[in-house]
Amino acid sequence: MKGLFVFIGRCLKGIWTLLSFTRQLILNLLFISIIGLLFFLFQPEESEPIVKEKSALVLNLSGPIVEQRSYVEPFEKISGDILGSNQPKETILFDVVDTIRFASTDNAITGLVLNLKDMSETNLTKLRYIAKAINEFKAAGKPVYAVGDYYSQSQYYLASYADTILMSPNGAIMLQGYSSYPLYYKQLLDNLDVTTHIFRVGTYKSAVEPFLRNDMSDAAKESASAWLTQLWGAYIGDVAHNRAIDSSTLSPTMEHFLTELRKTKGDLAQLSLHLGLVDQLMTRQQMQNTLRDVFGEDRDGHVNQVSYQHYLNAVMTDINPNANDIAVVVASGTILDGKQKSGSVGGDSTAALLRQAREDDKVKAVVLRVDSPGGSAFASEVIRAEIDELKAAGKPVVVSMSSLAASGGYWISLSADKIIAQPTTLTGSIGIFGIITTFEKGLNKLGINSDGIGTTPFAGVGITRGISEGASEAIQLGIEHGYHNFISLVSNHRDMTLEQADAISQGRVWTGQDALNNGLVDQLGDFDDAIAAAAELAQMESYNIYWVETPLSSTEKLIQQLSDELNISFKEQIISQLPSSFTPLATGVMADIDTLTRFNDPKGQYSFCLNCSN
Repeated sequence: MKGLFVFIGRCLKGIWTLLSFTRQLILNLLFISIIGLLFFLFQPEESEPIVKEKSALVLNLSGPIVEQRSYVEPFEKISGDILGSNQPKETILFDVVDTIRFASTDNAITGLVLNLKDMSETNLTKLRYIAKAINEFKAAGKPVYAVGDYYSQSQYYLASYADTILMSPNGAIMLQGYSSYPLYYKQLLDNLDVTTHIFRVGTYKSAVEPFLRNDMSDAAKESASAWLTQLWGAYIGDVAHNRAIDSSTLSPTMEHFLTELRKTKGDLAQLSLHLGLVDQLMTRQQMQNTLRDVFGEDRDGHVNQVSYQHYLNAVMTDINPNANDIAVVVASGTILDGKQKSGSVGGDSTAALLRQAREDDKVKAVVLRVDSPGGSAFASEVIRAEIDELKAAGKPVVVSMSSLAASGGYWISLSADKIIAQPTTLTGSIGIFGIITTFEKGLNKLGINSDGIGTTPFAGVGITRGISEGASEAIQLGIEHGYHNFISLVSNHRDMTLEQADAISQGRVWTGQDALNNGLVDQLGDFDDAIAAAAELAQMESYNIYWVETPLSSTEKLIQQLSDELNISFKEQIISQLPSSFTPLATGVMADIDTLTRFNDPKGQYSFCLNCSN
């Protein structure tokens, strides 16, 4: 017991130190913001970007590829750095695709160079959409080169679409496959005397398993194995086709891999060349010389090239002033109640965007782009009800599923006129759960007890007293009612019986291909297909694409720019004292804690897919 108090004392001391550090940090941030404001106000206006004649477009993507840029408060950005969760600059999926397509018809662009070393791991569904644009670029008769010291799994997927792949003689291609290994906290919670009350419906509703078990259940393994196998099969199928090699080359057994590696005496670069994964091994200087030969050089001896970020500013979108609009509303991130900034889906804020499209006379159809693992059941229903209002107003709604449209992500999709998913989309996971943690056991051990009197059986129920059997039963009945509502919506909108809806629900995750077979989606396709379907339903031959977004105030725009430019990281000061091998573990734990702490459903009912969101 004495050791426990010592531990608590050290924690309090650490918290006090952190608070003092935070106070100084805020003052420093304020000073930097003032300097940044002055710089912003007095800096000269940038001139229009000029693209050199016969230049290569260098696709030097940075950070994660997302559907919509997240709004991050400056203090949250700094505190994220302190906790070791600093996020690199985001790259917008549609910006990348539009830029490549624009370049394919631009006579000033003679080729494409994929330099992807700073691109984070990205879901296959998004990568396939970019790959489609690369193929269109190649179809225009322009060469595509991939250059890199080494390639991660996502980087190599895009690189495989290049005509020529160049890699460093000391490089490697790191193909690990897909996996689902959540962290499990039951033993930790037991050791801390934390009581976890779980309420759920669905055989495969594994989102709560980390708090109930120390390992993955057989049902969860069955579900995960099905979609992981399909995703990996799609990956190696695409790459094998691009490189004209056998699929088994990309997914060998350990014995076969070691046999091949022994032949090259452990040289992974030579192994990649031998297996046909790359075309040539070159130093950086040799790569530059090769690109110089292909694309020419400027007066300074540099390759004729223009970077993605620079060229992005030159991309123009054709607007037909006489045409009506197809509105696009992006629902990306966890679904939360109320108004939320971009990067999360707010029940009120996303519904407001849909309402804005409904009240706009120029909008004749709506595409809802969904990339969400779900979240609040209440907020999901608020959004879905707004889709019903759009349909009642005579405006067809098409859902375009990106990487994820699971649990609440499917809830907000199911009443659309048409649902289009990609084969590698993760969807379904139709189920409901609730989770409440109480600390009465731990408090009792510390000598802290709760006692008193209340006016109802529910008075006093909370984190210090636990939950009675009657209250638990009442909550479970509410969860079962929520699940019944969910599958009833599926039954009504997907033209199936309640029994059929229940059979394909139960919290099970499906790929887009399986979802089509089970009647949960109408068509396999990407965002382009969704736009075409919306135009067809609205009988539009000519149209503009109108992205409906919550406008930022001038102050918010300034703060966002400043937070993007601030390159302050205190991660090393706090985290560097721990072994670097702990960072992935800390990141995983923080992600799970963040998910739980952000949940804000007023009834405590959630439709969320934890495994597929990871």
